[in-house]
Amino acid sequence: MTAPSRPQTPPPPPPPIPAVKRHHWIVRLTHWMTFVLLAGMIMSGLQIYGAYARFGEHDGPFYAPNPFQDHGFPKWSRLGGWLAGGLNWHFTLMWPFIIGGLLYLSYLAASGEWRSLLFRPRDIRGAIEMQKYYLRLRKDHPPQGKHNPLQKAAYTFIILLGVLSVVTGFAIYKPTQLSWLTALFGGFQAARYWHFWAVWIFTGFLIVHVLLVFIVDPASLRAMISGWYRGRFPSHD
Repeated sequence: MTAPSRPQTPPPPPPPIPAVKRHHWIVRLTHWMTFVLLAGMIMSGLQIYGAYARFGEHDGPFYAPNPFQDHGFPKWSRLGGWLAGGLNWHFTLMWPFIIGGLLYLSYLAASGEWRSLLFRPRDIRGAIEMQKYYLRLRKDHPPQGKHNPLQKAAYTFIILLGVLSVVTGFAIYKPTQLSWLTALFGGFQAARYWHFWAVWIFTGFLIVHVLLVFIVDPASLRAMISGWYRGRFPSHD
């Protein structure tokens, strides 16, 4: 006669994931400032664009192709109500947007955190492996630190795009006083063209950024609010 088997005890729960300090308050503040201000600048920019929805002089040919040429933007996507209102909103939001950007870059430089954010040639191989993972050509998530190589590439690019947006914005804002800057971009219409397309690159980046946060690492959203990260990639380097 066999002895009755003992009930199996459930395995102990895994230890809680330790929380690490991920984001300084300056990073969190400027992150959410940029989100709100950029949304307002895009919406007011669309209001300004609607006043003259083409690229080229009034009495000349089109400057460059524009897929939005014959398509207006809905009222809910525009801020200001009319041209002067859009301009007022755009110029009002411009200064805190620049101040927030300078504060963020100053923090990166002073803290040394730029080292974990800047994309460098040594990150190319890791970026390829990360892209394979996103395309489901690789099953396991490549090891990473605070930011993976693709994030570094995206953040480095978006910072440079922000600088380009500000500089081309001034070239449009003060084409007479800053004529040398406007000429550097090929003239007023060329500066306006690149400033306009920066909007859509920012918009595309924002959509992809939000999607990847929720799909790959939702804990990073909580970290951008509280500063503390408790998730799959605890490194704070």
